Amino acid sequence: MVHELKKLNYEYNALEPMMSAETLEYHHGKHHATYVAKLNGFVVGTDYESKNLIEIIKNSDGVIFNNAAQVYNHDFFWDTLSPEETQPSDDLTQMINDQFGSMEGFKKSFFENAVSLFGSGWVWLCLDENNTLSIVKTANAETPITNGLKPLMTCDVWEHAYYIDYRNARPTYLENYWKLINWKFVSDNVKS
Repeated sequence: MVHELKKLNYEYNALEPMMSAETLEYHHGKHHATYVAKLNGFVVGTDYESKNLIEIIKNSDGVIFNNAAQVYNHDFFWDTLSPEETQPSDDLTQMINDQFGSMEGFKKSFFENAVSLFGSGWVWLCLDENNTLSIVKTANAETPITNGLKPLMTCDVWEHAYYIDYRNARPTYLENYWKLINWKFVSDNVKS
């Protein structure tokens, strides 16, 4: 199976001014594309050659895991973003209110996790088998699906996600990321 670079649902300039076309050209067109190319190279001649991303992530380690997980994480990140303003579903809003007190409470907790994640990684909103929401921090290429959690949304806090636009100002990046969340995608993930 040949893995392909995810085609975005929007143009590189569609997320401006919150996320520049230059950032997307590098982040999607170079970083993400490199993970895809490396994964395809590493799986040739292995048991993973005919497996999909989820199967590879759940059964591999080392460079194969790292590249497969980064492809998956980035695919998920791009779907979490939208140039269109969207709203969470009533069900998701109720779950967030129940779990975090309010949307503001959720945002505050999500940001605290994202700002405090040392080094590179991801911050996720996940659902567990009991339908309980949680905010999960993962380092490097780690992903919550290896722990049986269902991702609903993610924020990439690797420096390459924001350095062109914000240099080392992760909190400013996060404020602008929040304006781009595709709540329809997040809400649909609750139901799927």
